[in-house]
Amino acid sequence: MVTLTSEEQAMLDGAQGAAVGKAMELLVRYAEALGAERFVETNNVAGVPGSAHPWLKDYYRADGGDYRAVFSRFDLDSDEVVDVPRMNAYSCHLQGGMDPELWAEQGMTPEAHENFLSDERETAAHGIQILKTCTPYIAGNVPVMGEHCAWMESSAVVFCNSVIGGRTNCEGRESTSAAMLAKRIPDWGFHRDDYRLGQNRVRVEVPVEDVFDWGMLGYFVGDAVQDTIPVIEGPISKASLIRHKHFGAAAASSGGVEMYHMVGITPEASSLERAFGGAPRGETFVYDAAERRRIYEMLNAVGSSTDVDYVMLGCPHYSIEQIAHAAHLIEGRKVHANSALWVFTSRAVKATADANGYTRILKDAGALLMTDTCSAISQAVPKGTKVAALDSAKQVHYLPAMMGIEGWYGTTEECIDAACTAKWKGRLQ
Repeated sequence: MVTLTSEEQAMLDGAQGAAVGKAMELLVRYAEALGAERFVETNNVAGVPGSAHPWLKDYYRADGGDYRAVFSRFDLDSDEVVDVPRMNAYSCHLQGGMDPELWAEQGMTPEAHENFLSDERETAAHGIQILKTCTPYIAGNVPVMGEHCAWMESSAVVFCNSVIGGRTNCEGRESTSAAMLAKRIPDWGFHRDDYRLGQNRVRVEVPVEDVFDWGMLGYFVGDAVQDTIPVIEGPISKASLIRHKHFGAAAASSGGVEMYHMVGITPEASSLERAFGGAPRGETFVYDAAERRRIYEMLNAVGSSTDVDYVMLGCPHYSIEQIAHAAHLIEGRKVHANSALWVFTSRAVKATADANGYTRILKDAGALLMTDTCSAISQAVPKGTKVAALDSAKQVHYLPAMMGIEGWYGTTEECIDAACTAKWKGRLQ
């Protein structure tokens, strides 16, 4: 049974208001289900609090069908509707369902857009930061080593744990919404030192240097180790935010990786022994030339037609460096009449892209720079899409299956070329 401090017991008893009390009720049930004996304090929470499609609001119509009803009933699993105050923890809203300006181009209705705006007004009024991104660490929320967080979004969680050294489990909407009010999360899983040690070994035997290969390696690792913690060693070079972003997203998609160690690269893996907490244990998986080819073929298994009518870039959301690169690749060219190019990023990064002229370059070429969402989250693709090209192993894992389309995985250069020619010419390099 979880042990509460006097402050936590007071919150549970309603000393800080009904909503905080309901948040603690949910968190106590959560902790007991996990077998956690106590809570850790967090002041860094990222989720999707209170936001809801109209059908969910209709479901709670008898309770008012508004933000207050959804947050109480759905987020806090409360047996009654309570007033929701401003959040107590530093809280961020992750990705949403549509671009706030290009929603019509995404096929959204005016009614859906108005609902989106209404939810956003409520979110801001409750003191929650409107980041609207799957990459909060690029948009201003950067934890420090050892900081206890409560984050949703698998690609953000694996980045937080592995690259930054923050501490979070892959939380859900309910636990993050409750944590925003109570500033608590169960002391379990990746919050604890012993849980963060490596469990399986991955030996890389081919050079892994560019983003394309980091993504393929991530997909291999997730497929091999599933939801365990891999310790990866070998000729892996040019580590950067972008490469880790694509690696972690791929590993979290093909498996369930929430943390990885790269020997000599990530902060808790200065050596093989440090990563494992002693001698290596578990299975050893080898990534060689044959496995590289197998993963490439696996990622492109849902591609058949070379006629590409949609190219999506920005999963996870593009950094300003990636937008600059895409703008450079397409400047002076045009998106083919039979294709479309959508690039996704956060609002914060788009503001920088606007200032640098990259948004204009993309628009002049016939591409659109979008924010807040992606095609998988919003299930929005250009009308008539049958074949998509993607530079994200995560997106090619999800989007074709979700939308019933074909998909190709390749480099950013190959994807830009596909957008401009409406043809897929990618091949394993």
